[in-house]
Amino acid sequence: MIEEFHFLRPWWLLALLLPVGIVWLASRSSDIRNRWKDMISPHLLENLIVEASGGTRLRPSWLLAAVLALTTIGAAGPTWEREAPPFVEDTAPLVLAVDLSPTMDAIDLTPSRLERAKLKIKDIIAERQGARTAVIAYAGSAHLVLPLTDDISLVETYTDALATRIMPLAGKDTTAALTAAERALSEGDAAGTIVFITDGVEQSAFDAFKQKTNNGVLVLGVGTAEGGPVKTPDGGFLTGSGGNRVFAKLDIDALKNLHALTGIDVATITDDDTDVRWIAQRVATNFAQKKAEQGDRWKDTGWLLLVPATALFALTFRKGWIVRLGAAFILSTLVLTPISLEAAGFADMWLTPDQQGRIAFERGNYDDAASHFRDPIWRGVALYRAGKFAEAIDAFAAVDSAESWYNQGNSLLFLSKFEEAADAYRKALEKRKDWPEATANLAIAENLLAAQKKDEQDQAQDPNQKPDEVKFDDKGKKGKSGQVDVAEQTSEMWMKNLQVSPADLMARKFAIEAQEKKP
Repeated sequence: MIEEFHFLRPWWLLALLLPVGIVWLASRSSDIRNRWKDMISPHLLENLIVEASGGTRLRPSWLLAAVLALTTIGAAGPTWEREAPPFVEDTAPLVLAVDLSPTMDAIDLTPSRLERAKLKIKDIIAERQGARTAVIAYAGSAHLVLPLTDDISLVETYTDALATRIMPLAGKDTTAALTAAERALSEGDAAGTIVFITDGVEQSAFDAFKQKTNNGVLVLGVGTAEGGPVKTPDGGFLTGSGGNRVFAKLDIDALKNLHALTGIDVATITDDDTDVRWIAQRVATNFAQKKAEQGDRWKDTGWLLLVPATALFALTFRKGWIVRLGAAFILSTLVLTPISLEAAGFADMWLTPDQQGRIAFERGNYDDAASHFRDPIWRGVALYRAGKFAEAIDAFAAVDSAESWYNQGNSLLFLSKFEEAADAYRKALEKRKDWPEATANLAIAENLLAAQKKDEQDQAQDPNQKPDEVKFDDKGKKGKSGQVDVAEQTSEMWMKNLQVSPADLMARKFAIEAQEKKP
């Protein structure tokens, strides 16, 4: 630590000449002999001087020089350790690229490779304790399922709905999955890790893995070397050209070859949590290494010298009980009591309203944060977190940007204004093309709007049905057998109704994306 000690701004140390000069000038001005030597003869001057009695008192000039010296050293930026860059979360972002090619329905692992992979995904998410995770699904094409999010329930909901039948193109394009995963990580603010959960990597993708960018890559092989038959969505088994059942095997030698040629860490799925801990350890290690290589900087500890400098500066006032008691109170408050900027009334002196709002936001006091924020986007986010969606829309509306329209759409969804929400997402996409989050939320809003209009049409077709009731078929049977009060249909219930079949939503979204990519 001592060998790493240095100053970030060493030129400030030249200002130490100022306190030295103050002490020198003060000593000359306080030297009585020097002041009278030109007016009184030296042999008389020594007999006329009366020396002060008692010990030497601390002089204000000395205290002022000490204060200036401390503040100068602080301004020079003493440092001896590194710190993470600001605004970077200390959680490693992760992208899970899940293989949904037909062979993932092989039953050499019970109940199937894909179902076992889903269980592992749950364990990985639980191990990471809410860190940001994105999900990519791929087969013959690659698609974003979820962008980086720390919402565990959302990740579990959509990964549980993954199925091979939702993919628009058969085959396996691992290169496209790698590109999509890196694009998802580029939306974050730190290097992350991509974990491929697959039953094989094609040889043509090796070059892409060799040229991987700043993000780490892991491969978790799913399956057994013995292999097993592949089930089809209709409950049968996949057959080859000769009518025989297809047995899909995990090519372990190919995975070893991938590691040898690209240096990528490879493992196979296990019955215990060994593979989960293996992934978690490498994700954390990769994040720490990337952060050390790219983002770490020297920690400026000069501000610590402000506390003794402030205490010394208080002592430079004229002596008296009031000043002494005030200095003692300030020192005891600084040293013994955790300062609450708001309670002490210091917030307005040292922090801008937006900075005060950010502190309240990070503490979870969203109402208080909204009252402090002057930035309309941050104020809208605080109101959104506080559940005040109508007020959040008003705040977001003050800015005409893609992020503003996107946030307005999210707020409108919670107010069950699906048509307005869809319009907001479209405007966000006009300003920011191919925004995956806005595209996904637009699909949600359109589905909710379609469901709402269908319910309204069903009500209009049945004049005997009460205006505040919606009736649903029971298990596909014709006829109306249940009643739900529309007044009780909150936005959360609409979202749950959509999530009953998220697989269908993803299938539609992936099909549209695959169609748009066609030349």
